[in-house]
Amino acid sequence: MNKSNGDLEKKLWSAADSLRANSNLKSHEYSVPVLGLIFLRFVDGKFSAVEKELKERYKGSRSGDKLTPTHFQAEGVMYLPEEARYSYLLNLPESENIGHALNEAMKLIEKYNKNLEGVLPKTYAKLENDILFTLLKTFSGIPIDEGDVFGKIYEYFLGHFAMTEGQKGGEFFTPTSIVKLIVEIIEPYHGRIFDPACGSGGMFVQSANLIREHKKNPGKEITAYGQEKVDETMRLCKMNLAVHGLEGQIKLGNTFYQDLHNSINKFDFVMANPPFNVKGVDKEKIKDDPRYNLGISNANNANYLWIQIFLSALNENGRAGFVMANSASDAGNQEKEIRKKMIDEGYVDVMVSVSSNFFYTVTLPVTLWFLDKGKVSTDRKNKILFIDARNIYNQIDRAHRDWTSEQIQQIADIVRNYRGEPSSANASAGREGAKPYEDVKGLCKVATIEEVAEQGYSLNAGRYVGVADKEEEEYDYKERLEEYHKDLMDLNKESDELMDRIDKNLTELIK
Repeated sequence: MNKSNGDLEKKLWSAADSLRANSNLKSHEYSVPVLGLIFLRFVDGKFSAVEKELKERYKGSRSGDKLTPTHFQAEGVMYLPEEARYSYLLNLPESENIGHALNEAMKLIEKYNKNLEGVLPKTYAKLENDILFTLLKTFSGIPIDEGDVFGKIYEYFLGHFAMTEGQKGGEFFTPTSIVKLIVEIIEPYHGRIFDPACGSGGMFVQSANLIREHKKNPGKEITAYGQEKVDETMRLCKMNLAVHGLEGQIKLGNTFYQDLHNSINKFDFVMANPPFNVKGVDKEKIKDDPRYNLGISNANNANYLWIQIFLSALNENGRAGFVMANSASDAGNQEKEIRKKMIDEGYVDVMVSVSSNFFYTVTLPVTLWFLDKGKVSTDRKNKILFIDARNIYNQIDRAHRDWTSEQIQQIADIVRNYRGEPSSANASAGREGAKPYEDVKGLCKVATIEEVAEQGYSLNAGRYVGVADKEEEEYDYKERLEEYHKDLMDLNKESDELMDRIDKNLTELIK
């Protein structure tokens, strides 16, 4: 992403985030309407470009005087009546009820584009007129002719809303660097992709980005199938796919009990970031579900239900990549038996340990699992690659980490070497040969199934890769102490503010 786009994103985010200071709305109450405005600006830009082309094409004919929805739909573009045009809304007088006008615009878009029926936000009446005018004016500065700028802005906003919403935000957004690594490792270049806990659709979007990097059209190469149990999140996903020019079948339902895509043995790729350690699943309801054919654990968490959902959905050559709680790698009792069956069958391909603070929902480290049904017919059938990436990260701020593009390629290249595929450097240079794989102490190790059995069928990378020789860390003690002191002062200030608010609230209550 170039610097100007990065500056534009920050400017747009600053305008949207002003809602937090200038209204009584919480982040989750204004995030969807704001994303809806970005969506509207995007579809209006597409519509304007095609309208210009059609008017030129039909110049002098009756069609040129009155273009119909059919003309635009034939070009693969959403039709927008006048009252739903961005310019119309932007030029309304300040005395107009902009919230009402935006709600009506969203209804009109859905009326003429049935695939979006019930998807777009219609809660703009909650926002003040002057705030909506400011947002409309600011978002009108988004360039409409710079490739995937809308997709990048939408993704940027999703990530920032997730960060401000904490636990709730993590339910709809998986950090982009995590998704990018999953995509790089399972390589979903062509076929059907399934995410049964799809959130806002980040897995599909990053798959599309990878395909674009290979100079192909993702709309022709992949089909997205998703399932999501939260209606608002499903709508975020559908808007996200539309902004990125992707078609998808996204359905609303609880994946534990409903297999709305008839998923068994159907998909080329599965990618997911399911909620960890879900409790209270009704085991009686799922006892005859063929997706759980490796067994239903008595443990009061659903981690191994998710893992079986992912595995059962793969076709004979399918690959899966998903995020999982660390505890699942070593879980005992019936969960161990399920894991043993998967390992013995040769389905487990790669395990990647990730450091803490990558997610907005949990600060704990997590594990990325990669399954590959196709490897049972290769020389990797009786091997598993373990990567301990806990010491590989980019510190964004005190509480959040991610991976740089170079770090993602560093980890993915270990997998490519293990599979005998060209590394990213060789591929970009047009060289076909693969680099020979080598175990690196403290980083990566290929273990045989016999070695895994000796470790009690644990899939914890740390058991296999060992510990790297630790280098003496060099840092300025005075500088570090000053950082800690600043953090302490900030926390004290937050504590004082919180105590003042509690005191005021108690005073109001006992009046």
